Amino acid sequence: MHVATPLAPRPPSTAHLALPFFDDAHRALAEGLVPWAAAQQVDETDDRAACRDWVLRLGAGGWLRYCVPAAHGGALPALDSRALVLLRETLAYHSPLADFAFAMQGLGSGAITLAGTPAQQAHYLQGVARGELIAAFALSEPEAGSDVGAIKTIAESAYPSGGSGLKGSYSLTGTKTWISNGGIADFYCVFAKTDPAGGTRGISAFIVDANTPGLDTSRHIHVMAPHPLATLQFDQCAVPATALLGEENGGFKLAMRTLDIFRASVAAAALGMARRALAEAVHHARQRRMFGQTLADFQLTQAKIGEMAALVDSAALLTYRAAWLRDQGQARVTAEAAMAKMTATENAQRVIDMALQLHGGRGVEVGSKVESLYRDIRSLRIYEGATEVQQLIIGKSLLQE
Repeated sequence: MHVATPLAPRPPSTAHLALPFFDDAHRALAEGLVPWAAAQQVDETDDRAACRDWVLRLGAGGWLRYCVPAAHGGALPALDSRALVLLRETLAYHSPLADFAFAMQGLGSGAITLAGTPAQQAHYLQGVARGELIAAFALSEPEAGSDVGAIKTIAESAYPSGGSGLKGSYSLTGTKTWISNGGIADFYCVFAKTDPAGGTRGISAFIVDANTPGLDTSRHIHVMAPHPLATLQFDQCAVPATALLGEENGGFKLAMRTLDIFRASVAAAALGMARRALAEAVHHARQRRMFGQTLADFQLTQAKIGEMAALVDSAALLTYRAAWLRDQGQARVTAEAAMAKMTATENAQRVIDMALQLHGGRGVEVGSKVESLYRDIRSLRIYEGATEVQQLIIGKSLLQE
């Protein structure tokens, strides 16, 4: 049986947490998670079953409590970006799928945390924190990825009989795709046009339960690093007015606020994978003998290890800065989060590629850790805004200043 979460070559160090971005509570959080994550052995052959398993384990371990505020079963009074970053970095070091399961609980319920009514928050967030409800964030469409204003899913409002003037329900029709947790989620935060001519100003958000008639989640998407992704089809999918999340036509701003919180944590996931690749490379270089010495004795190996370490640390500093700024109350950290996401994912791709190269033929064997990391990292340079989109965000921010 293939187990995708083997023990690391050596336990990951938490020495970097001495940086002033963190306090003692953050350090204790990371130091508690490291042994827990290292002890988990999950069969990841079936990505959907494994993701469900990870959600249950993360819930039972209390780690999902960091995805929601304390008022609804969370660990802290409000979402803490540094806690999210440390959790994702540590989980991704051990299992990118564990990180995925954790992250989607936060992203999928984030809009409810930010804009949900008390009734919506009470109904969904405690289940998310306990691992009893799986969440999903449904924004992307076949012709609308980075261009959110181009979404075509429509939410038509209907009025109850009697003409009271109060909206009684909405009917959703359209297609969402590349939806993480698609097919296994218990509910979806869905973004649709309530004003088809309004562009980004005509988008609203809705909570749609997975068992709602008119919603088909059966179209599983197979990708290079197995994760539960699906295309969602809405065919006159009726939801009550109470499913509206936040203000009508306020969905775009809500989506961006949600992504702002979690974009820095995408960088952290890449950082965790890069740290694991570096650890694998160091371990292999010390053990591999050739030409009467170890691979680590060659200056070229030492130079590569040095470059990898610098790439990891530079990504870490940008990632931690973005999370720290948000936790300090800075209103917008869009540019800083974009810098972190762009740099960490691109650097991780380079680090993992160098680690695989150092492994030689063993690096491309299916089942080796660096081989799976090579597949896992690639999507992070695309989802939640491709590298090129992050470049535009950063450049626009500077030009506006």
